[in-house]
Amino acid sequence: MIKSIKGFNDILQVETATSRPSSEWRQLEAMLKQALDQFGYEEIRLPIVEETQLFARAIGDATDIVEKEMFSFTDKSDPPTPITLRPEGTAGAVRAVIEHNLLRGDSPKLWYMGPMFRYEQPQKGRYRQFHQLGVEAFGSEHVDVEAELIAMTYLMWQRLGIDHELSLEINSLGELDERKAYRSALVDFLQTQKEQLDEDSQRRLTTNPLRILDSKDPNTQALLMEAPRLADFLGEDSQAHFEQLKTYLTALGIEYVVNPNLVRGLDYYNKTVFEWVTDKLGSQATVCAGGRYDGLIGQLKSIGKSEDKAKAVKSEPAVGFAMGLERLLLLVQAVNPIQAQPACDVFVVVHPDLYQQGLLYAQSLRQARSDLRVKMASASSLKAQMKKADKSGAQLTVILAQDEVENGTISVKTMHTGEQVSQDKLWLHSAENFRL
Repeated sequence: MIKSIKGFNDILQVETATSRPSSEWRQLEAMLKQALDQFGYEEIRLPIVEETQLFARAIGDATDIVEKEMFSFTDKSDPPTPITLRPEGTAGAVRAVIEHNLLRGDSPKLWYMGPMFRYEQPQKGRYRQFHQLGVEAFGSEHVDVEAELIAMTYLMWQRLGIDHELSLEINSLGELDERKAYRSALVDFLQTQKEQLDEDSQRRLTTNPLRILDSKDPNTQALLMEAPRLADFLGEDSQAHFEQLKTYLTALGIEYVVNPNLVRGLDYYNKTVFEWVTDKLGSQATVCAGGRYDGLIGQLKSIGKSEDKAKAVKSEPAVGFAMGLERLLLLVQAVNPIQAQPACDVFVVVHPDLYQQGLLYAQSLRQARSDLRVKMASASSLKAQMKKADKSGAQLTVILAQDEVENGTISVKTMHTGEQVSQDKLWLHSAENFRL
């Protein structure tokens, strides 16, 4: 039997041991989209495949994603082009903004939702195909954008009833030159203690030393207590930017913790980075993360240009965040479960000999009441159809048999009480007379 590939999961209409039903996904997505609409963000739909160099340049060659986790292959063009299933959404969103010149006279605020792909060991809440909501705001260098995005996520947590289980951690990475100076000081310190570092941190010492700061190894963390602090290398502008963010968050009533070891795993961030974390999901603590990436647009614009021309490329400020929907749904399940909704409101049961009349009635009901979900079974026996009506979760079942057709009526059964009454056929069409 052909089965799904490891780490690529089905989302079914019913609850399973590994997945919540699709109705809960739809409700979760609807609540998130409502908040996005309230803040005036607009949807953009991005391809799931991009050129490999896009992610290598944007994310960073020395990151775990590029080194170990991307699904990459070549297409059938001549010569073949290296392409990759998107491991994250920001790079594709920036590529789209540049390609379609969306920054001309505008400061677009965009969101996207869909599958991402990373070759990791599958575990609960983290799969090889997973789903993310990503939000990107372009064109403003002011800290109010970071505050707005954090306020948006906080509103989402409140709507989902999970705000009391999430903590906000923030940090400032400063600008590139400040970070380079800090990196040099950190490497100098850690080189003298190299043998005490865990294996991953020893490897990162020459590739991506800032990632050592978020090592989970307790011995490495103890060693880092004596290491130089990034905050000591920040210039006045970076410090003022970070202080203003803290002022805004306090005004918004959003509690936060400054985590000096928060660096994020992608190379494109500068200044603000933030994460929403929880202790309800074991090791998968981060539910939502993001930050500012003012240099990424210029970095991607310079691809293919000579060194002199690349230096002349102007970048644009940008801020964004992403959240894993599988992980978010796990937290919602644990704290404030979404009630799965039935597949329909009204189930129409029809005598097999009168199925055409039933089709016409169900269709007229859908046209008259667009707010109702109306379902029918195949033209099997009335008993078989009633079993399916019971299983559907519908609140009402409409029955059309010979007597009803001859009398111009319908029989309406209220499923949770079993009460059944005869009504005029037009009864369900009337918004005044019908309430679920």
